[in-house]
Amino acid sequence: MRRIARDVLGEKADRVWRRLEILGDIAIIRKPFNLTVEELKPLAERIISELPYIKSVWCAITPVSGRYRLREFIHLAGVRKSETVYKEYGCLFKIDITKVYISPALGYEHIRIARQVREGEVVVNMFAGAGLFSIIIAKHAKPRKVYSIDINPYAYHYMVENVKLNKVEDIVVPILGDAAKVIEEKLTNIASRVLMPLPELAFKYLIYAIKALNREGVIHVYEFTKAMSNENPIDKVNKIYIKAFNEMNVKAELLGARIVRSVGPRKYQVVLDYRVLKE
Repeated sequence: MRRIARDVLGEKADRVWRRLEILGDIAIIRKPFNLTVEELKPLAERIISELPYIKSVWCAITPVSGRYRLREFIHLAGVRKSETVYKEYGCLFKIDITKVYISPALGYEHIRIARQVREGEVVVNMFAGAGLFSIIIAKHAKPRKVYSIDINPYAYHYMVENVKLNKVEDIVVPILGDAAKVIEEKLTNIASRVLMPLPELAFKYLIYAIKALNREGVIHVYEFTKAMSNENPIDKVNKIYIKAFNEMNVKAELLGARIVRSVGPRKYQVVLDYRVLKE
């Protein structure tokens, strides 16, 4: 990909090749602000001609936004198709890039969390999307149940398909709805582990993650933060969450944390793993 980008775009290639994502047989170019869609079309056509496993190339012209966390796309080259099957850690995921958010950048996180899940755990995934965290946990660990919640009806549709595709119907329970309402109504005090892989809502929904936990358990928080050059982004987020835990009268111990990725100038996505004990 890097060579192709350099052949087509020359000096401009460095602005583009790191913004390329491959999902199944679809390539996505996240548009740099200083390049037009027309400038990206020759690159897309070259990708189609040189990489036979890529059938369609799209340009993401907006950041992720909205209730369902989607981008706007423009088709650049190849077959005009937005549905594909994406493979990760031996699991297959049917998705439509225009209807469900998915990021290959979270691949390591999917397996990292799965490797922490112990036999017999009950897991609540509050923002499950098409089911990647949930299904990879079910296939690579031995949980008793994984309750997999998403408010996007398209994500729920694909999650149901993916649960069947990966033969984990006896473990993963897809649920359509708002995580706060679902937990309040049917998932209170049941989980040994809660996932919050939606940075935009993690802090607001922290109280519901705590409600989902049994007396003691683990919460995985994904958060965005900006940090100046002299700041540690993990320390900055940890202070905010420890304060929130204290205000909710729960004890929280930071088990581990890492920067998942950079998402802008001095802006980061981080994950913090907390062991939580309810009073």
